Amino acid sequence: MSSSKDESGGVPASSKGSWAGFLKSIASFNGDLASMTAPPFILSSTSLVEYSSYWAEHPLLFVAAAKEKTPEKRALLVLKWFLSTLKQQYSSRNEKLGSEKKPLNPFLGELFLGTWKDESGTIGDTHLISEQVSHHPPVTAYAIFNEKNKVRLEGYNGQRASFSGRTITVKQIGHAKYHLDAFDEDYLITLPSLHIEGLVYGSPYVELNKSSLIQSSTGYIAKIDYSGKGWLSGKKNSFTATLVHESNPAQVLYNIDGQWTGDFSIKDARTKKEVDSYNAKASPTTPLYILPLDQQDPLESRRAWSKVAAGIEKGDYEVTGVEKSKIENEQREMRKREKEAGTEWARRFFTKVENDDKFSALAEKAGVTAEPEKTGGIWVFDQDKFNKLKNEKIAKETATATANAAAAAPPVEGA
Repeated sequence: MSSSKDESGGVPASSKGSWAGFLKSIASFNGDLASMTAPPFILSSTSLVEYSSYWAEHPLLFVAAAKEKTPEKRALLVLKWFLSTLKQQYSSRNEKLGSEKKPLNPFLGELFLGTWKDESGTIGDTHLISEQVSHHPPVTAYAIFNEKNKVRLEGYNGQRASFSGRTITVKQIGHAKYHLDAFDEDYLITLPSLHIEGLVYGSPYVELNKSSLIQSSTGYIAKIDYSGKGWLSGKKNSFTATLVHESNPAQVLYNIDGQWTGDFSIKDARTKKEVDSYNAKASPTTPLYILPLDQQDPLESRRAWSKVAAGIEKGDYEVTGVEKSKIENEQREMRKREKEAGTEWARRFFTKVENDDKFSALAEKAGVTAEPEKTGGIWVFDQDKFNKLKNEKIAKETATATANAAAAAPPVEGA
């Protein structure tokens, strides 16, 4: 089952008045806008826990660095891969739906699991695990791995949103770590800030601002600076990026510039020659396969929100509100019972730690901090939990297959 979905367009004409009222409530709201309840007509039928999948919709680029022998070229390929993810992460919904919509707020423990299948057999399958590890504050943790190439990505992020002027400003809190087993090499990736434009016209879209860093354990540092279209000049979704080595940060090794939703060019700063390029619009994504709804775990996002999603896609906002409230009320009751019992929800794939040594080593070089007080802690993928669940699944499938074979076998003579 492919993960693609169809949704309605932007703000309907019949809801323009309600949209204006919503904008007024945003302007007068004090606090994190992520906690506000959005009107149904601006809701997406997709949960925020699904957004982790945008990291690897080009699996070939995701694993490309694993095949490169020199650390400089590996750092460049990691940078290229990261840049290739931006269009999917921050523009694909606008292009598909006609405007940016507010995703469903994931509930604690919500899961999104899938696989990018390698039909050619050249790079192997790439797997996704995404889990909502905190609800207050809302934080999603994710792990993406390709076993054939021994490439792993893991991270977590939350958002804090505020209204300023005519835009919503979103600060992303958290980070990602990219790892190459073959070279025991790590990359720390920081997340860009963003703002949501087009609110006044009822057609919101995302623009990135400020910068991102990619710090490698081999000493290479990439910096990406984002700039949107200004009042008088500039192109939408523009950026510039540089790659240097910490041993001589003044010497730029590579320059990259262009649009993260379109074309960008990679030039060797020492020779001034173009060595690579990328066209985001001409690069098709690989579909993510997920289990059919009736085979999914009850906590998997598509199954849990299926009735809400159906209401949104049909434009039936009464059903949407009722079904959404059922889930939210059930979650409140679960948290109440846990509090009374003195227990805490057990995360399935991730664990909260006091310190992440790999993050700390690279973060010190990059000059960034974890801010655990804003993300409910520091979250890491727990390989032991994953292995245990994987073995339990194999054991269950083996037992089922054995039982089915026994039931289908002919009776033994003389028994």
